[in-house]
Amino acid sequence: MKTFLSLILLCSLYSCQSSAQNEKSKIDFEIKKTNDEWKAELTDMEYKVLRQAGTERPFTSELLDIKTPGTFVCAACKNPLYETKHKFDSGTGWPSFDRAIEESLAYSSDKKLGYKRDELLCGKCGSHLGHVFNDGPRETTGKRHCINGVALDFVPKNKNNE
Repeated sequence: MKTFLSLILLCSLYSCQSSAQNEKSKIDFEIKKTNDEWKAELTDMEYKVLRQAGTERPFTSELLDIKTPGTFVCAACKNPLYETKHKFDSGTGWPSFDRAIEESLAYSSDKKLGYKRDELLCGKCGSHLGHVFNDGPRETTGKRHCINGVALDFVPKNKNNE
């Protein structure tokens, strides 16, 4: 009987739709595409992270060590999200920022790891970027936006786009 009750509890936990999906579906994003359209435009890894809320392996992003002035944009829709001046080395293996460009993000939450995390989404297309934590630099915002590098493209600052 104990095993049966445990099985029922386990099934009920996994069969419920996550609150993150409910929260995301309530946000009206400017860019709306079908899964097939996204698959045609994105690499397999970009699709896994941006559209399926996957996570890339730590220390694999080419953007991890970028310190050149510029802007990090959404890899799916090119929405400007972060500036290099707000990037810092968190030691986690993912690009980290203490703040985003104002009004560039949307927020949701997930419980994929068994506890609630604040999820960061592109405010224009709803793509999953990463999560925000309260262990960032105390001298600035105290926030750490932990972002999948594959979710971003980098646009260096130059004289034409200052």
